[in-house]
Amino acid sequence: MSIERQLSAVLSEFARTMVTDFPIQGILESLVQRIVEILPVTGAGVTLITPNTNPRYVAASDESALRYEQLQTELGEGPCLAAYRTGVAVMVADLRTDDRFAVFGPRAVEIGLVAVFTFPLCQGDRLLGALDLYRDSPGLLDDDDMEAAQTLADVTAAYLVNAQARADLQDSSDRSRESALHDALTGLPNRVLLLERLEHSLARGRRSGKMVAVLFADLDRFKSVNDMHGHLIGDELLIAVAARLTGLLRPGDTLARLSGDEFVILCEDLEEENQVQVIARRVVTALSEPFELAGVEVEISASVGIAFTGLGEHVPEQLLQDADIAMYQAKRKGGHNHQVIDLREQQLLERGVSLQSDLRGALGRGEMRVEYQPIVHTDDGRIIGVEALLRWNHPLRGPIPPLTLIPLAEQCGLIGEIGRWVLEQACVDRHRWVRETGHDDIGIAVNVSAHQLMGPDFVTMVTDVLASTGTSPELLTLEITESVFIQDADRALVVLNELKRLGVLLALDDFGTGYSSLNYLQRFPVDIIKIDQGFIADLARDRTSNVIVSSVIALAHELGMAVITEGVETAEQHAQVAALGSESCQGFYFARPMSADTLGILTTPTTTSVNPRLPVPDSARLTVASSTTLPP
Repeated sequence: MSIERQLSAVLSEFARTMVTDFPIQGILESLVQRIVEILPVTGAGVTLITPNTNPRYVAASDESALRYEQLQTELGEGPCLAAYRTGVAVMVADLRTDDRFAVFGPRAVEIGLVAVFTFPLCQGDRLLGALDLYRDSPGLLDDDDMEAAQTLADVTAAYLVNAQARADLQDSSDRSRESALHDALTGLPNRVLLLERLEHSLARGRRSGKMVAVLFADLDRFKSVNDMHGHLIGDELLIAVAARLTGLLRPGDTLARLSGDEFVILCEDLEEENQVQVIARRVVTALSEPFELAGVEVEISASVGIAFTGLGEHVPEQLLQDADIAMYQAKRKGGHNHQVIDLREQQLLERGVSLQSDLRGALGRGEMRVEYQPIVHTDDGRIIGVEALLRWNHPLRGPIPPLTLIPLAEQCGLIGEIGRWVLEQACVDRHRWVRETGHDDIGIAVNVSAHQLMGPDFVTMVTDVLASTGTSPELLTLEITESVFIQDADRALVVLNELKRLGVLLALDDFGTGYSSLNYLQRFPVDIIKIDQGFIADLARDRTSNVIVSSVIALAHELGMAVITEGVETAEQHAQVAALGSESCQGFYFARPMSADTLGILTTPTTTSVNPRLPVPDSARLTVASSTTLPP
């Protein structure tokens, strides 16, 4: 191929990257490789230079070329620097006889360089660096090669100017966004960024089941500071308050300034309300300490309002407004204090009485139903069990979330009645599937709340239901969470041992999200570990999640326990949990929760008598959900 055609191909590649976001370093490294292919040289290099700084980018076709580039920078001498400083190409046909570079020449010859041809990279009067061509034999380049090299240098300079313009535009855009999301005086997140982070934290809280809290702090008598000392001192005070509050934050908390003297702290991943109470007390105490500002001592206090997430859905503005209301309640009590609005209690006051009344007749009115999500064998998709999931469709309010329903049932004393109904319904539905399909080895898993498990007659109730429905105990798995151990570990151990003697299986649900899970595995008679879906969601991107899941699976197997991974939603996650050794899993990838009738159709035998398999869902027939489950 002629030099003209090869040069044309390289220039076409450059043209395609001019309008892309290809990184500069990558483009330069590709360029020097192509130069060696089309020109009679043994190496090529590019160095970009900014006055009074070290080279910004250095690219070389091989290790030798890289040494030549670095040597010139190290010595502060060489054809590259000469071409950059003068804007004129430098040709050295034989370094062994050329005396222009007294220091660089001998050193370069020692490491194998003989000839070098350098072309400045420039756009108008703007010098960017130089393109260096190296040879291990003496002699000049012919006119065609010189012309091609100069063309490549000119195009490279044009690309670099274009890339820098894009980078400057992006930097400007980033700075503009940063300015739009932060308070100009303190540098803290402003209301817009706070609401954005609050929305994300609420979504994470709904997935994890942990609380989110907002602390709304307002300075008492701030106006008097401005009136007495002036606005400059007032601004200094706000900056000092921001700095002092920043020192009180936990990792992951957000401090924002809304306006004037209003500051907000966003706290995530809370296990209990007392964690925020501690922070609020620290805020009140810290801001009561005097501030030394430009020779003026200023004393202030602060009122802090607190709002927590609780039952039901929340929007950022609602939570912020509740914290603001709580702050004004603190001010009405004299300030220099904190006041809590507990949204869980507040919502129960507003609508809980009505919901509790409606719940009392919900079973009789047929408003409740049980849905089932398959639990499958990881390797072949064979259905080995189903998890029973309680649903309440309120005639006026629509679906009531389980996180609202279960606490309400406990508060009004209906959890035992509702829990028994779910267990009976699951056993009855299972027997119907057995009659219709002949599959007698599909187990059922039923969730049990801590309040229900600790009831005085729970084991007796389970025994009665198993007997009345003719269900074998080994086909029933009861799913519990670590909260049962936290409430009363000794009582929980007694109940769980009685259930084991009865023959049912026990699964520890949402494993990894509690307090001291390893202690529970050692002490309590658990058969199955259900790995929380929060770890599975980030399995591909987060090495920590991968290590945790792998370790939990290995530990469970070492202790003789089965493992079910929840929340498998993609083929990639399915492959990953299979590779890590989880024998069972459930999630949207396999099937969403479905009615008993739909599950019966799904498990109806076709040409085989073995348990049905859920195929990789490449059609819309089944979209898979997430849940927990039991081994056969």
